[in-house]
Amino acid sequence: MGCAGSTPAKGEENTKKLRKPKPWKHNQPITRTHLKQMRDEFWDTAPHYGGQNEIWDALRAAAEADINLAQAIVDSAGIIITNADMTLCYDERGAKYELPKYVLSEPTNLIRDS
Repeated sequence: MGCAGSTPAKGEENTKKLRKPKPWKHNQPITRTHLKQMRDEFWDTAPHYGGQNEIWDALRAAAEADINLAQAIVDSAGIIITNADMTLCYDERGAKYELPKYVLSEPTNLIRDS
């Protein structure tokens, strides 16, 4: 895949172990339906602000997966995790990817849909 000798030596890897985001609160209580709309809107528009579509797709898959699968996804896609909660990431070319907390976890003041 990469050039010979381009693999980082042991201990030089830029991978962080992922962790779940800290609990957070939306500025007003929202329903699961509204949260889904916010997430869909983010993922639909995010690629237009730069970066590679493949990385955005991998980040979405990781954000929607359990923590172990998310770790495998970001590792295999070559995503460099700056913040362990995935709010700030880079690809191997140095493009920056910022993820809002609402795509990574649910707020503490989520209202269950009736």
